[in-house]
Amino acid sequence: MAILKPFKAWRPKPELASQVACVPYDVVNTQEAKKLALGNSYSFLNVIRPEIDLPESTSVYSPEVYEKGRENLYELLNSSAYLQEDENSLYIYRLIMDGRSQTGIFGCVSVEDYNNNVIVKHELTRPDKEDDRTKHILTQQAHAEPVMMTFRDNASVASFMNEFMDNNDPIYDFTAEDNVEHTVWKVDNSGTLVKAFKNIPNIYIADGHHRCASAARAAKEQASQNPTHDGTEAYNFFPAVLVPMNQMKILAYNRIIFSIPDNFIKQLQEDFDLERKAKPIPPKKGMISLYLNDNWYGLTLKDPVKNDPASKLDISLLQDQILEPLLGIKDQRTDPNIDFIGGIRGTIELEKLVDNGEAALGISMYPTSIQELVEVSDAGLLMPPKSTWFEPKLRSGLLIHTF
Repeated sequence: MAILKPFKAWRPKPELASQVACVPYDVVNTQEAKKLALGNSYSFLNVIRPEIDLPESTSVYSPEVYEKGRENLYELLNSSAYLQEDENSLYIYRLIMDGRSQTGIFGCVSVEDYNNNVIVKHELTRPDKEDDRTKHILTQQAHAEPVMMTFRDNASVASFMNEFMDNNDPIYDFTAEDNVEHTVWKVDNSGTLVKAFKNIPNIYIADGHHRCASAARAAKEQASQNPTHDGTEAYNFFPAVLVPMNQMKILAYNRIIFSIPDNFIKQLQEDFDLERKAKPIPPKKGMISLYLNDNWYGLTLKDPVKNDPASKLDISLLQDQILEPLLGIKDQRTDPNIDFIGGIRGTIELEKLVDNGEAALGISMYPTSIQELVEVSDAGLLMPPKSTWFEPKLRSGLLIHTF
């Protein structure tokens, strides 16, 4: 049974919400974050990407970055821009993108549930990113960003959310610069939702595996330093937005390769029927598109050797049939020859990176489905890293959990 816990959130005053709220830390690089935060001292990017306030030569993993994040967070929280709730509450968070609505419950979930697989994982984490976010959490003594999770559709939760939104005014309602509408309602009397989630056996991580793993590591570290630890402390819980599965949308998570063999096309032709001048976006599952030498190539991946849900994923077939045998990439989490491009950036981004020489090869994938995610998770298996890109993205900085 899943634990859903109300919390005393720190949140910006309504009139400043649109200035504070920002994209998650992992969808922009340092230069993009600096550009987005330029001239906006309220931007929460100063907390989750604090290197933008330090000299350009500063490593994102340097102690100065973590300390600057803590300084920026508490400067915001202690300013007139923020307030802290007097009581524990849950929230309803709705996003509307291109006319499509996605609504979830914003509250805290349990590290214990994560460790015991009530919160189900489907993806391995990258050690460097996990270490980085753990240091941010411990240094700030806060969970600054929510994780996106999903659960099987539940009639009582859906009914509660719809009725509450129809009969109450939101605390936030704004449209971000990417034209996504963000609306948040505060739920003071949260007992109904807490009780409903006790009947939900599993929650699935959608977007935020590194933040989940880091929250668990941070809680373990806090517990080791607390001789009276009993499991009820605030560090044992971390914020998440829980969205019903029928509202989730997954985009492709594409790849770039920095170096390829001179005879790469010839190697591909030995194993696959290669289509020249293919469509940049694969038309169906089991197909991928490759961009190099100013041309798109299409191919159909071979059937999997194994029949389990994880082995049948396009990302797994790509790994087994191309990345490892032809490019020597054994672990996508750690190999420096590969990087990941979120589907929201489109195939134009792949073309740009290859054409300007930053990458040698762009790989355009067909999106993983929510059903595939659930099948892999329920089987106790893991997807390759960066198998799913969920859109729209939650905004960071609206509801902060400190401990």
